[in-house]
Amino acid sequence: MTGLGWFAAIIVGALAGWIAEKIMKTDHSLLLNIVLGILGAVVFNAILTFVFGSTLGGWIGQLVAGIVGACILISLGRAVRSA
Repeated sequence: MTGLGWFAAIIVGALAGWIAEKIMKTDHSLLLNIVLGILGAVVFNAILTFVFGSTLGGWIGQLVAGIVGACILISLGRAVRSA
């Protein structure tokens, strides 16, 4: 998560994972929410860098990136499990 320290990344990741969990109507543990939020932000920032050459900055930008990325990861997990 660009521009955030480790502690802030964990907090933003947990919040992003929790919001994505509610959007996608799933039930995960706190640890999985943190992982999904952080990895989601990494995935979505990579997509943004590839497409636009830039990422979202700051707390709010990383929260949005984490939410969108976590939703992408949850969707991919569902697709793999159903296949």
